[in-house]
Amino acid sequence: MKVILSCVICVFSVVRCLFTVQEVFVRPLNEFVSLWYTFGGGTKLIIHSGPMVRPSVSLLPPSSEQLSGGSATLACLLSGYSPQGAVVSWEVDGTEVTEGVLSSSEEEKSGRYSSSSTLSLSQERWMKGEQYSCHVLHHDHRQSRSLHRSQCQD
Repeated sequence: MKVILSCVICVFSVVRCLFTVQEVFVRPLNEFVSLWYTFGGGTKLIIHSGPMVRPSVSLLPPSSEQLSGGSATLACLLSGYSPQGAVVSWEVDGTEVTEGVLSSSEEEKSGRYSSSSTLSLSQERWMKGEQYSCHVLHHDHRQSRSLHRSQCQD
């Protein structure tokens, strides 16, 4: 059995898509008894027939109360997108950061998805950086939001 699909296979730890699959071959687990199909271990196939809707992206700075407590957490909020599959990455002064990053699972409501990602830093690390950016990859579309620390202070 051959099913023609267009899908993107991403390695989420690297946050960049490595290749695009144009054809997916489905084979029965047991041709004579079972009707179940397999795609291989760890493969998730999502078939989406609705329109592609880009996420609305907001980047929130740490609060002054949090900074006075010795820490800093930035939040990248994604909302209203479809289908699922948005990936967030972070940069500080143009260098990718993975330590201190926590991303939520995608929540669905009425066919639209939302998610968030936070970057937690010490106050000292926050003060060393100037430009903080979250980058969002949603299928083939990329968008970024940035803020400058010097413009966030009271």
